[in-house]
Amino acid sequence: MKIAHDPILFISGAGLPAWIWEETREELGAARHTVVAARPRPGGTARLRDYTEAAVASAPAGSFAIVAHSSGGVVGAEVARLVPERVSAFLAVTAVVPPPGGSFISAMPIPNRWVLSLAMRIAGTRPPAAAIRRGIAGGLDARTADRVVADFVPESPGLYRDDTSVATLTAPRGYVITTRDRELPPRLQRTFARRLDAPWQDELTAGHLPMIEDPRALAGSITRFLTQRSTGVTTEETRR
Repeated sequence: MKIAHDPILFISGAGLPAWIWEETREELGAARHTVVAARPRPGGTARLRDYTEAAVASAPAGSFAIVAHSSGGVVGAEVARLVPERVSAFLAVTAVVPPPGGSFISAMPIPNRWVLSLAMRIAGTRPPAAAIRRGIAGGLDARTADRVVADFVPESPGLYRDDTSVATLTAPRGYVITTRDRELPPRLQRTFARRLDAPWQDELTAGHLPMIEDPRALAGSITRFLTQRSTGVTTEETRR
C-alpha cells in the first residue's frame, strides 16, 4: 500500500512506545515519510505545552498530517492549533478529544473523571499491569501484551490535567472507532468524534491498539481518509 500524500506525524497514546506503529508504517509503504512524535524527557514535571512542542519539534518538515491515538488526541489537537499552517489533516484513532479549554480528565464522563483523578493522585500515572492487559492491550496475544506492559512509561500528570487552548481546529478531521475497545468504549469514542466535528469516520473491529492488532486495516483507514479529506465525504457516503 503506497501513500502519496503529506508526511504523517504519529502521536502515541500515553505510556506507549514508538514501536507500536512499526507494522502500520510498513503497510503504508512510506516509513521514510512518517515520524512518531517524541515525548518530553521523563521526570513527571512536563506540561501539556511541553508534549506539544516536543511533537512539533519531531514532525516532518513542511506540511504534515497527524494520526493521533488515545491521549495523543489531546496532544495532536494542540499541535494543530499551534501550527495550523503546517497541519494538512487530523485523524483521531480511538482518541480522547476534550472540549476547547478542557483537559484529558475533563473529557471523561462523570464519575469516571473523579475516579481517574483520585487514582492518579494516589497511585500515579502507571496503571497496574493487569489493567493494561485488560484494557489497553485487550485483543493482543499474550506475548505482545507482555511487551506493551514492559515498555509502558508513566507520563507526567500535566498531560492529563492541563487545559487545552480554545483555538478552532481548521484542518480536515476524521475519526476511527474501534468497536472492541475495552479502554475507550465505542459509545464514548462516538462522543469524541462528534466533539471533534469529524465528517469522515470509519470503524475497525479491533481493541484499543489497532495499529498492532490489525495494522493493515488501520493503514487502509489512514489512506482512505487522506485520499478523501479534500472532498468532505464520509465513509458511509463512499460505500453507497
